[in-house]
Amino acid sequence: DAGLTEVPNPSEAMLAGRPTGTSGTCVTCVMEGIRPVLAEIQALVVPSSLGNPRRVSNGFEYNRSMLLLAVLEKRGGLMVGGCDAYINVIGGLYLEEPAADLAAILALASSFRDKPVPHDLAAIGEVGLTGELRAASALGQRLAEVKRLGFTTCMIPKRIQGKLAVPEGLELIRVSNIREAMAALL
Repeated sequence: DAGLTEVPNPSEAMLAGRPTGTSGTCVTCVMEGIRPVLAEIQALVVPSSLGNPRRVSNGFEYNRSMLLLAVLEKRGGLMVGGCDAYINVIGGLYLEEPAADLAAILALASSFRDKPVPHDLAAIGEVGLTGELRAASALGQRLAEVKRLGFTTCMIPKRIQGKLAVPEGLELIRVSNIREAMAALL
């Protein structure tokens, strides 16, 4: 009735109502144009009673989610092939950016092992077919947004190009592949 209204802080709106102490959820920072936005990725991995496990992806590019499940099994050592896997991005965002890969992997692994990712941790990084992690563009800008929203830890790829301005009070966990990432958290 009042027309369009401004959303002054989209990241905060996307994270409103986020559960704490629950497995299968991880936050990442994606770029919407030139603006960094935090997004919550939720995953549910459960044993399948079907011969062909269900794969559902809502808000996350379907083929990319299938690729990440395959990498998680082959390179991460988690036997998710016989499980139903569901991935959901909260708030209606559709994530096509590879920088959200690491958060999706952590959410899937967290659900599979039923161990929560720390509530104050965000993850940013692209996952390759060998399980290696690659840096995302505008990483400094993303880290500033992560810190601004109250996160104290961020997992990023070990190898980055150029200098990185890390906001004061933000601890970085640098990992080179998904096995290291899972070992650091789970």
